[in-house]
Formats: sequence, structure tokens, C-alpha cells
Amino acid sequence: MKNLGKMMKQAQEMQAKMTGMQEALEKVESTGQSGGGMVTVTLNGKGNMKKLKIDPSLFNSDDAEVVEDLIVAAFNEAKRKVEEHSQSEMAKITGGLQLPEGFNLPF
Repeated sequence: MKNLGKMMKQAQEMQAKMTGMQEALEKVESTGQSGGGMVTVTLNGKGNMKKLKIDPSLFNSDDAEVVEDLIVAAFNEAKRKVEEHSQSEMAKITGGLQLPEGFNLPF
């Protein structure tokens, strides 16, 4: 029974760390760019868009589709950076323990 109590305490500690990590992720920002920096998207660590910057010269273009593609590309780059950061922080908390795909903490 001692082991069960110890495991429960460890699970509670990990959950507290996860809660702290989730709060910290909201403060982290990752930026993606496309079109040579003509479009910049900034996301917080949870993947929510915080900023969008579009070079004014793109508004002179008659091709809105190009601008739309640049926004998507910048967003995807920023999102990739957020996911990499999140995985890195998760590895610190779990001690490198590989959790099954789709297994999310906290419980």
C-alpha cells in the first residue's frame, strides 16, 4: 500500500507541474513568417493567435489568394514552433517518459 500512496503523490505532483506548464504556455510566444517576412503570425504557447502583421505592400496586390496563402504558411510555421516547445516542456515534466499518442495530461 505504501507504493500506491507514493504513486498517487507522484501523480498529484505531476498534475500540479502540468497545470503550471499550461499557465506558462499562455505567456510563451512563437512567431512564424512567410513571404520573406512580409507576413508574420505570433501564437501563444497554446496555439492561439496573438498577432498578425502584413506588409502594407501586399495590399496593393490584386491577388488576395497569395496573401491568404502567406498567412496560412506563417501560421503553420508558428504552430510547429509552439508544438515543439510544448513537447520539450512536457518531456521535462515527465522525465522523458513517452506517453501514448493521444494521451493528454493533466488527466
